[in-house]
Amino acid sequence: MNTIVSVKPVVVPAPGRGTDLAVRVTAPTTGTNLPVVLFSHGYGESLDGYAPLADHWAANGLVVVQPTHLDSRKLALPADDPRTPQIWKIRVEDLTRILDALDLIESVIPGTIDCGRVAVAGHSWGAQSAGMLLGARVDGDDFAMPDPRVKAGVLLAPAGKGGLVPFAAEHFAFMNPDFTTMTTPALIVAGDSDQSALTTRGPDWFTDAYFQSPSPKTLLTLFGGEHSLGGITGYNVTETTDESPDRVALIQRVSTAYLHSALNISAGTWPIEPDENGKLESK
Repeated sequence: MNTIVSVKPVVVPAPGRGTDLAVRVTAPTTGTNLPVVLFSHGYGESLDGYAPLADHWAANGLVVVQPTHLDSRKLALPADDPRTPQIWKIRVEDLTRILDALDLIESVIPGTIDCGRVAVAGHSWGAQSAGMLLGARVDGDDFAMPDPRVKAGVLLAPAGKGGLVPFAAEHFAFMNPDFTTMTTPALIVAGDSDQSALTTRGPDWFTDAYFQSPSPKTLLTLFGGEHSLGGITGYNVTETTDESPDRVALIQRVSTAYLHSALNISAGTWPIEPDENGKLESK
């Protein structure tokens, strides 16, 4: 495990966004040609969240970049802000802006970055944002931003297709992804007890990204996992209803092995055997 350093805020140029794009960069204190993971947070979170994943990935040789999207509680954007209906698109643009600014990211860390080895990851709404760089779309919308610079993804509790309750259908109509065009390899992580209030469907809603997308994909199902998947949003976070250090440790171990394989860091670590807290399947 590497010693890590975290730098924030790093401001990425974002003309026309209306608010500076602030990111946190977490990286090993030594190393050259380091792979990069862009991490998109869930609704209301910020660059300060998800330490159990960001710190673990950085300690295992990855540069992790976490933006604060416009929906963050830290920014407190008013509901009547004209950008609000477009935040789901601006989120994806935030990730692309970071890809365009990897030289800036590199300037604040001790090592160097390998721009040819980039992955995206995200949780909940962030998983949908990250998935759009992998090729996913929103059903019935022409907006698409697949990015060939992204070689793999890790999607944690991504929203599924269809079944939205009336409130969600009115306010979050974009939460209806089309995964048939998501061709980039990805690991999907879902809890088998994740019952969302946004959908009439059950926990299987969060597995659509695996079953409805083209190969190659891998699905990690967490036994007893709810939407925070055991506590990935942070240490001692109050909204974690299914706190489980063992479950988080499994996600850390599996996701790190997956990223190492997908980004050609260490070929011998994948596939990996999950423990009694989950099961792994691939196609």
